[in-house]
Amino acid sequence: MKSKPGWIAAWWVLAGASIAVVGQGIDRETLDAWSAPFRGWHYWPDHVIPAQPKIPGYESFHSTDVPCVYQLPGQTNRWFMSYIAFNGEGYNSFVATSTNLVDWTDHRLAMGFGPAGEFDHGGRVIGAYLYESYELKAPRVLKRRDGRFWTLYGCYPRQGGYELRPGYEGVAVSDEGLAWRRAKGAPILSVYDPDCGEWEKDCIYQPWLVEHRGRFFNFYNAANGGTEQTGLAFSTDLLTWMRYPANPVIPVRVGGFDEQFASDPKVFRDGDHWTMLYFGVGRGGAHIMIAFSRDLVHWTAHPEPLYRAGGHPGGLDQQYAHKISLVYEPVSEVFYLHYCAVGVKGRGIGLLTSRPLPRQAGAAENAVP
Repeated sequence: MKSKPGWIAAWWVLAGASIAVVGQGIDRETLDAWSAPFRGWHYWPDHVIPAQPKIPGYESFHSTDVPCVYQLPGQTNRWFMSYIAFNGEGYNSFVATSTNLVDWTDHRLAMGFGPAGEFDHGGRVIGAYLYESYELKAPRVLKRRDGRFWTLYGCYPRQGGYELRPGYEGVAVSDEGLAWRRAKGAPILSVYDPDCGEWEKDCIYQPWLVEHRGRFFNFYNAANGGTEQTGLAFSTDLLTWMRYPANPVIPVRVGGFDEQFASDPKVFRDGDHWTMLYFGVGRGGAHIMIAFSRDLVHWTAHPEPLYRAGGHPGGLDQQYAHKISLVYEPVSEVFYLHYCAVGVKGRGIGLLTSRPLPRQAGAAENAVP
């Protein structure tokens, strides 16, 4: 194994020296206070991107999933959403455009299947973007590095089914922020890496990228058998990564709402701490959960969901409510939480908002716990 960069080696020391103290976690009173602004969502009546989006030229792709909203520099009144869809062989990533975060048009391919026989041939799932800011209420504006936009992506080596193992992660770049291509011809995380842990030995899934003080943090979920948990890796250049030795940072909890999965993390800076939204699988569904950290490394998860599967009275998410994208619209002062809602209308992209939107008749009726 290659020698560790000095700052990564320091994390190893930190883990051994302080985990016994920091690992005691954040007290319940603080968890309740920090999570309070993320409760009491209002639902949008229908999918904003349906299960059958009928993308021009890609009409066979269905079951939309993994939304991630972003903006491009200088385009303050336009948003883009990347998402994936499945055609029976594997995933492709697509992108759509909106001026109000509700109505999405101009659907197009963002990143398709990788070359035959390679690590991403079975499909590529973009959405772990390099942003200009990770502050909770900051615009999700893509940041250029070396003249290009960057994303990490999840991927699979084989076509012919749904998430055929083992999964990998890659890194991609874009000139204009819409069409993406590989930045490296090999995976950045693999189950065959020397530092791959037992908790992730079977499959690696979706990343989330954070830049902080010139360093890069990759929060990602991975599986051992039927259990998925969230881990962390570090980089100084986006191309070479090393895992945190005390992974997983968000483990599953026996008897909890995340007793089987603790997956798909999304991390933001919120004042003096960091906030992670992720999804848990347990107690009969997939639910939107929340965790907090003071140092971006040690995390404490709230035991209660922010939003439970089945919260939508129309049955839109009666089976699963998971895989979120969170943005703040400053003019109306509203958080928009797009998520994968699986229920009576299939697998599509749903929407929850922190305040009722004008077209949501009867605000009190639309409030969900």
